[in-house]
This record gives sequence, structure tokens and C-alpha cells, in this order.
Amino acid sequence: MSITLTDQDRPELQEVIEEMAASGFTGVTMRVHDERGEWVGSAGVRELGATATPPTNGHVRIGSNTKTFTATVVLQLVAEGRIGLDDPVADHLPEFGLDRQITVRMLLQHTSGVFNFTGEYYEDGTFAPGIPATTAGQEWVDNRFKTYRPQELVELALSKPARFAPGTDWSYSNTNYVLARLLIEKITGRSVAEETQRLILGPLGLSDTVVPTTESDIPEPHAHAYYRYEEAGEVKTVDVTRQNPSWISSGGDMISTTQDLHTFISALLGGKLLPAPLLAEMCKPHPKAGYGLGVFVQDAGENGGTVITHNGGMAGHAALMYSTPDGSKTLTAALNYVDDAALSLAGAFQKATQRLLKEVFGGGQTAL
Repeated sequence: MSITLTDQDRPELQEVIEEMAASGFTGVTMRVHDERGEWVGSAGVRELGATATPPTNGHVRIGSNTKTFTATVVLQLVAEGRIGLDDPVADHLPEFGLDRQITVRMLLQHTSGVFNFTGEYYEDGTFAPGIPATTAGQEWVDNRFKTYRPQELVELALSKPARFAPGTDWSYSNTNYVLARLLIEKITGRSVAEETQRLILGPLGLSDTVVPTTESDIPEPHAHAYYRYEEAGEVKTVDVTRQNPSWISSGGDMISTTQDLHTFISALLGGKLLPAPLLAEMCKPHPKAGYGLGVFVQDAGENGGTVITHNGGMAGHAALMYSTPDGSKTLTAALNYVDDAALSLAGAFQKATQRLLKEVFGGGQTAL
């Protein structure tokens, strides 16, 4: 049985999240499971202008952590013999006219070369925009309840030039995971929400995890998410907690809690969801970015060893999910913040995650 510890028991962890709040995040909640038991803490506020701290197990839009769930469902269908990792995707989704060299594995590993429908950043510094929902400012605020069908997102991406020939390089693309969603639905004849419930949420008892389609609400309790933009010389900050997540689809639409994320990643890496050979495939990193099949495999720094991770951000909400390769030690966190087109908090986010990794997985004693 795990022991819940207070911030007095592990002041170094509380200090890190207090510093994160001070660096610009509206609120932070964090959960650590390790040999010392369970530690849970929060810092900052639940809502701008209020004093209440974020709920320690509040719901949060987990952004690209969704990809780990989606990849797990696909791999579970591989385990059931419903699909092969090296099947051409075009055999299952002929309607899109995909390059026949693109395999299921390439979708999960971001090696398909398919254009990213949320926009592509190129090595020379240029940016090719994607769907209107990813534009900035007032336009994004006004369009945040619009519904996009997954097929629309894929069709838009396929109307743009491929980034590279399938399997020849690596580039992160949300389109891969919308194709993975459509693949799941085509193979099973059921929605991705139903299959995620059957294969992951039900068996693990993840009752606080939601796979939405177009629903704009987030279950209580939750902290609030914000977006800041300038209009006619005036800076405006809008509460964007409610939004239609269909614009990102299975690239990042799920909602969860730090407790459910811990249960999921520890069960996954502990071998409870996938046969050992498929779990090994999932955690085999691509040399360019350390990306496996729905997870990053990275070094936690000095004495920290390897961690399996995926993080995600979605317009003022973000989630962190880290684990040792055997699932025995985990760090999960929920962040709320004021997002903007300039991604002002990106630097603070990078610093904070590095500090957290060293503190939890690498023995601590690091400076922010």
C-alpha cells in the first residue's frame, strides 16, 4: 500500500513546484511514486484572481500524452492479431490514397513523412500553417468551439507536400495519430473512445480519464486554462478551459488526472497491457529524436538512467508523464497557465522539467 506524503516530508519537491508557479505557471500539481511511497503536492492557483490552490487530483487536458494511449490501443490490436505493425496503412484506409510505403509502425513513430496538420516548422526557420484552428489571436479564440472531423484533418495534411519519403527520416506530426485513430475505428468497427475503454480504461479502472470527441466541457474538479492575445493594441486574457478538442483529435484530445496517468504508465511499462515483445518495440527509440511508438525514451541526466515519457500541452493545460522503464517509479503532473502565440512559457517549461527529472530520477541537488 502506498503512503501519501506531505510537502514537509519532501520539501525539495514542493520547492520545485513552487518555483514553477513563480516562473509563470498559474498552477501546478504533481504526483511522485517511488521507493519512498507516494507524494502529492500543488502550488499556485486554480483560477486567476482566486486564492485556492489547484485540486491535487484535478482533471486536465493532457495534450500529446493522448498519443501514448492511442499507440497502446494500436499495439493491443496488433497483439490480438487484428493488424500488423508493418502493414501498409493504405490497405486499411484506402480512401486517402496514402503512399503504400507508409506502415502502421511509421504512424506510431512519426516516420511517415506526412505533413502535420497543426503546421510544420522547417529546419530553415520557415513555418507552413495548418488548419485555421491553430492560428493565433482573436481568430483562435473565436474558433475554439468549431467541430473538425478526423477525416478533414487528414485530407488537409495530405493536400500538402510530404516532409520526406516514408521511413527515411523523423518528424513529429499530429496527422500520424489521427490516421492511427481512423485505423482503430476501421479495424474494430467501434469508436476510439469505445476501444480505449475496452482495452485500457476499463481494465485499469481509470474512471477519471475521458476520450472526448467534440464535448467542450472538462469534468470537475479542474484548474483553469487561459489564452492571451493582443487586439487593437490591447492585451486580452481569455478563459479557454472550455473548448472543442476535435481540432487536435487523437493527436491530443484526452482528459485525465495525475493519478490515472500514474496508473496507466506504471501498468503499461509493468507489462500489464502489452506482451513483452510489443512493449520492447514500443520502447525502442528512433535515433534522431529518441521516439519509440508513442513514447519518448530519454536520459534523465546524471545518475538518472533512462526514463520513458510523453508530455503534452493544449492551450493553457499541460500534463507531464515520466516513468522508469519498469514502471516502478513515476512522476506525473498537471499544469495550468496562460498560453499565447509566442509560447512565452516554453523556456520555463524546459527548465522546470529538467529540474524535476533530476530531483525525482537523478538524486536531486540541482539548481533551476
